[in-house]
Amino acid sequence: MSENGSARREAARERARTALRTERTRRRRTTVLGVGALVLGTVAVITVVAVVVGQAADPDGPGPRNAVSDGVVLRGDHGEVVADRSGPVPPAGTPTPTRQRDGVVDITVYADYMCPYCNQFETAQFPQIERWVRDGTATLELHPVSVLDGRSLGTRYSTRSAAAAACVVDHDPDAFLAFDTALFAEQPSESTRGLSDDELVAIAGRAGADGPAVATCITRQHFAPWVARSTARVRTGPVPNSSLPGLTSTPTILVDGRQYGADPRTQSLTDPAQFAAFVGRSGR
Repeated sequence: MSENGSARREAARERARTALRTERTRRRRTTVLGVGALVLGTVAVITVVAVVVGQAADPDGPGPRNAVSDGVVLRGDHGEVVADRSGPVPPAGTPTPTRQRDGVVDITVYADYMCPYCNQFETAQFPQIERWVRDGTATLELHPVSVLDGRSLGTRYSTRSAAAAACVVDHDPDAFLAFDTALFAEQPSESTRGLSDDELVAIAGRAGADGPAVATCITRQHFAPWVARSTARVRTGPVPNSSLPGLTSTPTILVDGRQYGADPRTQSLTDPAQFAAFVGRSGR
């Protein structure tokens, strides 16, 4: 299981590296929040209506299981990367911030699956982060958020992909890291319609979350309302376990509550050595 999971993640990362070489030639702007929605044409309008209907099926339901902090906590267990088990955030409740532990580095990432800079960070940094998680010296907490819906031509890809991630977390949490990696490996460009729900189901299956419950959850966008609530919570803030008043950009990366990436000269998203120095490790 470990070898298969590692092979899937490495294959996903290689596809991402190839895609990023193309993306970096044309993307040099900062990804920030607050972009407006863009709906083009009758087909896009129909798609938005379909999304709203899907969300209306369970607008006040609980969040996914195993994400009581509004995020997924990954830890090492005998060389494997496993997700913490927990209940969901209740419909009218609030998330429970993850308790940080002495002697273990807590790395938290807020990311949008349409965000190219989130892709750059994960592709460059996750191989060493995963090693740290596997050897028990770090935990990784991932928060899928939806802030770039306006860049997918009305299909609200950021919400749909984050909701798909929540389905994997709920039904097959140990496949989440492979799914997260694969979503970035197959990341659509901004100002496209993004991946379809059927394509998201297929990616989940290749990541190991191939049960019928996952497919149904994704196609019905069961957790889209939770994505909206959890994103709103962190945008209005404060950001748990940090001094940040709210989420203002993606990716937002925290190491033991300190934000990484605020100074691009010494905190590059794509330089593993700089990140390792910030974390306080050699990165080897």
